[in-house]
Amino acid sequence: MQRIFSNLHLISWKRDESDQRGNETTANSQMAEILSLCKKGDRLAQKRLFDSLASKMLPLCKRYMGDDQSAQDVLQEGFITLFTKLDAYEGSGSFEGWARRIFVNTALMQLRKQGTLMEKGIDNFETVGTEDSRIAHNLDYEHLIKLIGDLPPGFRTVFNLYVIEGFSHKEIAQALGISENTSRSQLQRARMLLQKRLKEE
Repeated sequence: MQRIFSNLHLISWKRDESDQRGNETTANSQMAEILSLCKKGDRLAQKRLFDSLASKMLPLCKRYMGDDQSAQDVLQEGFITLFTKLDAYEGSGSFEGWARRIFVNTALMQLRKQGTLMEKGIDNFETVGTEDSRIAHNLDYEHLIKLIGDLPPGFRTVFNLYVIEGFSHKEIAQALGISENTSRSQLQRARMLLQKRLKEE
């Protein structure tokens, strides 16, 4: 089955290509300097790193948590974890991608604590055909994010992990302590709810 919104992560993170070429070297150099100072406990550098990441990670947190207050709490906890574990980042790969994993994991931990992560009684849910392309066609990104945020916690979590983060069902099952079949069921139900709500508008 084709994933819906297969390029959704590009919408939220993609920069203008010409701008990226012109500023990539400078940005990488500045980030390396900021990270180096942060690892030494420089407060000003920590604030600069916060300012650089917060506007990108807050929408991520909200996608998982569904409301502003919980998202702010996860954002704060995520930054605490990030600064605590900053020495573990050795410079290989994207720092933003490394940080993103921290915020995703922080959101998942919070959802586990709330006990609202998984919907019950859907292991044997029978999947049916979907009209994925109709959801993606001409859909405003901000409106899509709101619809995702309104999904029940279990559906929302699997949808985010599979569609936006690019996890496989095996990885989701391991991360959430569920079966792969449950992961597939959650995703299917999330898609169906999105379709239903779009048709009702």
